Amino acid sequence: MRSLETTPDQVAGRDRVQAGVGTSEADGAAAAGREAATAAVAELAQAPALVLVYASVRYDPVDLLAGVRSVTGDVPLVGATTSGHFHNGSVTAPGRGVAVLVLTGGRYQFGVASVSGISTDPTGAGRALARAAKRAASGPDSPHTALVVLTDGLSGRQPELLNGIHKVTGAAVPVVGGSAADDRRLERTSVFYGGRVLTDAAVGVWIAAPWPLAVTAGHGWSPVSLPLLVTKVDGPVVHELAGRPAVDVFREHFRDHELDQELGWVRKPGYHSAHAFGLIEPDGTLLIRGAYLDEDDVLRTFCPLPTYAPVQIVSATSDDMLGVIEGVVERVTAGRPVSVLLAFSCVARLDVLRERGPEEAKRLQVAAGSAATFGFYTYGEIARTSSVAGYHNATLAAIAL
Repeated sequence: MRSLETTPDQVAGRDRVQAGVGTSEADGAAAAGREAATAAVAELAQAPALVLVYASVRYDPVDLLAGVRSVTGDVPLVGATTSGHFHNGSVTAPGRGVAVLVLTGGRYQFGVASVSGISTDPTGAGRALARAAKRAASGPDSPHTALVVLTDGLSGRQPELLNGIHKVTGAAVPVVGGSAADDRRLERTSVFYGGRVLTDAAVGVWIAAPWPLAVTAGHGWSPVSLPLLVTKVDGPVVHELAGRPAVDVFREHFRDHELDQELGWVRKPGYHSAHAFGLIEPDGTLLIRGAYLDEDDVLRTFCPLPTYAPVQIVSATSDDMLGVIEGVVERVTAGRPVSVLLAFSCVARLDVLRERGPEEAKRLQVAAGSAATFGFYTYGEIARTSSVAGYHNATLAAIAL
C-alpha cells in the first residue's frame, strides 16, 4: 500500500488539517450545541472529518449532542463532560458552556470507537478500544500513528485501561487524552460517541499521520518530603505512609497557612489542593497523583497508589505550574508546522492557579503561535509513549496535528 510518509515542508494548503472552534453558553442544551457547532464549521473551507465536543454537565447531554449533530451530521464525533475547557487562549469556567472543535482530514485519517464496562474489565476494554479505533481508520497504511483517549473520570480504573491499550499499540504508538469531569461535583462523568452519552466507558480516536506525532506532558511539581513507602491503602484511601498514619505524615509537609493560601487552598471543608503525591519512576522522574483530605479528614487520591510504591509528597507554586507550558509546546510540535494543539489539563492545576488560571490557556496559545489550541480540565491526564506508566494527575498533556 502507498505510504503517507512526507516531510513537513511538503504539507501545505489542502494537505494541512484545518481547525474550526465554536463555543456557546446559551441556556438551552440543543441551542448551545447548535450555536457552537455552527460557529466551528463556519471557520472551515472544507467538510469536517472529526468533531470534538467538551461540555459542562449543566446541559442535558443528549439534547446537546443533537444540537451539535444538527449542524455536523454524521461526521464522527467524540467528546466528554468537563470541569471547564479552553480554546485559543480563552477559558470557559466550570459549569458554564460547551466548546466544539471540527477538523478536516488533510493527509490524516481518523478512526473512532467506544467501549463500555471499563470498571469491570479495564484491561480487556483497553484492548478492545485500541483494536476498534485502529480498524475504523480507513485509508492507506501509515508508519506514524497515535491514539487519543477520553475516559469516564470516575471509573477509577484508568491505569488498567491504559495498560490494555498498550498491549495492543505497544511503545510505537503514543497515547494521549483525559478523563471526563463534572464541574467538580464528583457525581457522574460521561463521554460522547456520535449521538450517544456513555458512562463507565471510553472513546478513542486513532490517528494515521503523515509524520511522527509527539505526545508529551509537564507538571511543575517538586518534592517536599524524602522518599516514603506506601504501606497501607484501600483503593483511593491512603491509610499508612512508612508505617505511620498517612494523614499525619501528609500534614507534616504542609507549608504555613499563609503560603498554602498562595499555593491554592480551595475553600471547601476538608479539601486541600496545594500538595500531591509523586510516584517515583525508575528514571527518577515523578508521576503525579492528586491527593486531598475529605470532609472526614481521610486522605484520598484520585488514582489509587500501589502498596509499597515509593512516593514523595510534592508541592507547586503557580509559577512552577505555568513554567512548564512552553516546554510542553516545544516538545509536542517538534519544530514542524501544526494546525491544532490538543491539550488536557487537570482541574487540580486550575485549583492551584486560582485567579491565575486563565494564564495557562493564554501562555499555551502564545507558545503555539498561529495554531489553534483546544482542551479541557480533566479528572486525570493520559500521556504515554515508551513508558509503561502513562496516567497522570495535576499535569498538562498535549499532542499537535
